[in-house]
Amino acid sequence: MADDLLEGAPLLLRVRGEVEYPVLPLADPEAVALFSERSGIHADDAVRQLCQRLDNLPLAIELAAARASVLTPAQILERLSQRLDLLKGGRDADPRQQTLRTTIEWSFELLTPDEQRLFGRLSAFAGGCTLETAESIADAELDTLQSLVDKSLLRRTGERFWMLETIREFAAERLEASGEADDLRRRHAEGYLGMAEEAFPHLEPEVLMGVHAWIDRLESEVDNLREALDYFADVGPAESWLRLAGALPDFWIARGHAVEGLGRISRALDANPAPTAARGRALIGASDLAEVNGEHSRRGRHWTVESLALHRQRGDASGIAKSVFRVGADALQDGDWDRATQLLNESLAHFRETGDLYFVPWIMRTLAWARASSGDLSGARKLYEEGLLAAREVSSTSAEAALLGSLGWLAGKEGRVLDGLTLYHQSLTLKRDIGDVGEIAVGLAGAALALARVGDSASAARLLGSAAALRETVGIGEAWVARDRDEAIDLARAQLDEAAFSMAWEEGVRLTLEEAIAMGLEALSKATGNSGGSAR
Repeated sequence: MADDLLEGAPLLLRVRGEVEYPVLPLADPEAVALFSERSGIHADDAVRQLCQRLDNLPLAIELAAARASVLTPAQILERLSQRLDLLKGGRDADPRQQTLRTTIEWSFELLTPDEQRLFGRLSAFAGGCTLETAESIADAELDTLQSLVDKSLLRRTGERFWMLETIREFAAERLEASGEADDLRRRHAEGYLGMAEEAFPHLEPEVLMGVHAWIDRLESEVDNLREALDYFADVGPAESWLRLAGALPDFWIARGHAVEGLGRISRALDANPAPTAARGRALIGASDLAEVNGEHSRRGRHWTVESLALHRQRGDASGIAKSVFRVGADALQDGDWDRATQLLNESLAHFRETGDLYFVPWIMRTLAWARASSGDLSGARKLYEEGLLAAREVSSTSAEAALLGSLGWLAGKEGRVLDGLTLYHQSLTLKRDIGDVGEIAVGLAGAALALARVGDSASAARLLGSAAALRETVGIGEAWVARDRDEAIDLARAQLDEAAFSMAWEEGVRLTLEEAIAMGLEALSKATGNSGGSAR
């Protein structure tokens, strides 16, 4: 129970001029139980007095208990009381927050110089760090890390070391006072730039194949990556900012941060217009992010054209293939089916030459959409099915999920409504298993359209509400996604009165991602009269 109380209590430090948060105390028995559990000392009057003197604040109690291996409760109480009495009547601090800060400071001053130095350096990490990053960036030694954990100034969960935010704020003050802050923040930013560039060649294949080893690693470091991006934006150099921003688009897309990613990369591009390899890489990433955010007809087009010219100038075969694909997608958006088909086939040939076969099913999917958009539904179906086979040949679960969704969309266009429901069920199941939030949002919108077509407009409206809530972070999706969403909305509104539609929509907005997926799969299964069996 003590662990739950400790982890659940809001423990933020009040610092003058910043936002104020309440520091909530425990009840007397809970506070005593926490101290006894942390220290291994049986509760007595000295323990009860100490907890009361610490205002029953969980973090203050834990820090005091960490010293019980060398001091008795009475000795801790005596030493802390001297400090607390000195600060009574302070001008701008709540007494409980004074108590908490004083306890942290007391614990800090009992550290060795090496411990104090590392304590301050670790504040540079947002969201914690691994042993490896602590060693490489903060020059951490394992014994010193362990000592800070033993003294409750540092925590360890799995492979990560981290601080409560209250303690991290205090540690950051100590880092500033040490004169090491500028150097540590530079090393931190450069370290995470190195990590992102190591991850970069793996990210695109992971997104296209539906595996997430490197993406998961970056997700655990996302707050540190943000800190590094902010550092380079504020301090420079601009080239490092662009290199880091250009390494992350596939991560932003896969983890549903496309809106944030687009903003970050566009600012980095504006700050560094030199025609470098870093800019070429960033231009492709920016174009991808623009498309996901439904902005490919505006900034994305400019980035795509510049990207193609720059990669041709540099002779970058992979960059040329990706840029030609993007130009073809633009032509498709313009309704120029012939030019789009020519460019997409050119891109397909480039990818086959470079051996990047995991791109093949995605390009075939786009070619199929070009056929469908020009009215050739049977030709589109053939290409979608060939793309599905290609996805399975290269074991690309992500492409398989996307192509199943495309076949579901096409089945609806052809009037094969039950087939469409089944295909959407298969697609959404795979997308759930992969965990790509952007593709899940697309899948929810597609499922909503399929359900609206068979008259289950209440479920459709819920899924549309959930997808709308996701769009603020994952982006609006490609233009065709927006058109399908609008068609689903029109169908649902035609079948429900405005009050019922609004109620269902709001219910969907309140659903968690997991709840929305489960509801969508259940509705699709119910609509087909089975559990999502194979399509005809």
